[in-house]
Amino acid sequence: MNERFPGDWLRLREPADHAARSHSLVERLRLKWCRGRGSLKITDLGSGTGSNLRYLAPRLPVPQQWTLVDHDPELLGRVTRPADAGPLSLHTERMDLRDWALPATGTDLVTASALLDLVSADWLDRLVRECAGQGAAVLLVLSYDGDVTWTAPDPGDAFVRTAVNAHQEREKGLGAALGPQATPEAATRFRNAGYRVWTEASPWHLDAGSLPLADPLIAGWVNAAAEIFPEHAGTLRDWGARRLEALRSGRTGLRVGHRDLLALPDAR
Repeated sequence: MNERFPGDWLRLREPADHAARSHSLVERLRLKWCRGRGSLKITDLGSGTGSNLRYLAPRLPVPQQWTLVDHDPELLGRVTRPADAGPLSLHTERMDLRDWALPATGTDLVTASALLDLVSADWLDRLVRECAGQGAAVLLVLSYDGDVTWTAPDPGDAFVRTAVNAHQEREKGLGAALGPQATPEAATRFRNAGYRVWTEASPWHLDAGSLPLADPLIAGWVNAAAEIFPEHAGTLRDWGARRLEALRSGRTGLRVGHRDLLALPDAR
């Protein structure tokens, strides 16, 4: 996988990620999957610095053995465990997700945050096969769904959204990315593999207090859109400056759509 995310960006987005996540899906996982288990073996794909671990571990009521998988050793070196979790063991594994497979020793839960929209259909098929082969539960969260909504519209919004969504479907190192279609594609595949599947919206809601996150987010959108339409680079930069100033002044808010997915083997 060739997509790289600076640790500072992951730090900035972690509070927004945690605030956005679906509580009902985690509660369903806790009640339907964790009940009666003495412990859980959990594999976290594309783990970064461990944001998923820090959110989920304190909410699961059993001892846990986490394996955090990422291709970036710098990010793995910055993993910190949650202070409020119960009994927990932690192992990090540097691995390119092109070469990934579940450990032969078994996994009870496979999870990933902000990953699914970056993978290809073939990679997703392999994930479904691996999980179904071990009867593992699956929690895939914060997958971008293509919806970017400003409370006060600007004439350039639709053009930028279209360009950004087209960029999301470009190659990210795992084949042509699924982009905004990732969650519905995953839901269909897991259902076809005999899973029960639930999805919930998990959008970011950003405002004038979110500028440290919104500034690099909007800049990233401008750069992505300019890669699709380089002839409009100047117009796109102007749009980015207008939108950041409107957010800073409180004249607009911003909703960035994501979706969470929980898939449980049908026996559960």
